[in-house]
Amino acid sequence: MTGIKDVAREVEMSTATVSRALRGLPGVTEETRAIVLEAALRLGYAPSPTAVRLASGQTRTVAVVVPYVTRWFFSSVVHGAEEVLSGRDYDLLLYNLAGSTAARHRVFDTDLLTKRVDAVLVLSLRPTTDELARLDRLARPVTFVGADVPGWATVRIDDRAAARSAIQHLIDLGHQRVAYVGGATEGVLDFSAPADRLSGFRDTLLDAGLTPDPTLERDGSFTIAGGTAAGRSLLDRPDRPTAVFAASDEMAFGVLRAARDLGLRVPEDLSVVGVDDHELADFFDLTTVAQPVQEQGRVAAQQVLAALGAKASGENWQPRQVILETRLVGRGTTGPPPGRRA
Repeated sequence: MTGIKDVAREVEMSTATVSRALRGLPGVTEETRAIVLEAALRLGYAPSPTAVRLASGQTRTVAVVVPYVTRWFFSSVVHGAEEVLSGRDYDLLLYNLAGSTAARHRVFDTDLLTKRVDAVLVLSLRPTTDELARLDRLARPVTFVGADVPGWATVRIDDRAAARSAIQHLIDLGHQRVAYVGGATEGVLDFSAPADRLSGFRDTLLDAGLTPDPTLERDGSFTIAGGTAAGRSLLDRPDRPTAVFAASDEMAFGVLRAARDLGLRVPEDLSVVGVDDHELADFFDLTTVAQPVQEQGRVAAQQVLAALGAKASGENWQPRQVILETRLVGRGTTGPPPGRRA
């Protein structure tokens, strides 16, 4: 492999001069720079990325803290961010918490991120006061995806509004006994979405003059298996609901499986609505509230790049709180309740 010493030997210059010429630093004439660049190209010399980063004081790496890297939502957000960052020659350093409090502590409460990255993306977690203080001390751009963190750069949807549109759709169809399948509102990773979607569900029922029934609320763990178990619990009862709102499409898929196992027809016997517009939602003909998942990753990446650019040029950069729109996508899993059909 050709090294900088080979280039210096070829042009009969010192390695310091060759290095300055290749890096575009002052103190080298344009004629000398042209000679060095021509020799480097002819010899096939490529500078070490690590050396370039050390010389510039940047790692050109962005950390992405992911609660569960194997789940569709998080992997889709990461994909969107990677598209933008790789286009600007930044690498991603992935920290997969895998639902572990120890892993979360290791990332936020130690010096793990120090000197490793230029910026940080945090997905769906509500940071504690101590975590925010430590992130602030990093003095690096930070953007949160899927969480409302006042004073910090954020990209998210309005989860309450997403739930409201789903429940209002069911109410407009005539449903009065609506069940909810979501996730734990408190726990290891403390997500924002479960609590906000549950609040939107309850508030919309109350606004319509309907009293939320706690016995019709289940934890589906935001997985297909969890949705299946929750669906069976709700539907295998004499006073089963006529509709189910699942706070994610994957849980909705599970509810559909449970309905099929119990011999219920959708939407004749049961209506089901999800959230996400998962890549398989159309396959299941699922009515859902679509959110721009990959776009959240792209916008978050653009936020940190803008902050890094402002930092490099000495400009003042103000964090933005971006809320992307959702929309109800009506498909074949919703209809009027039994007894209300034409």
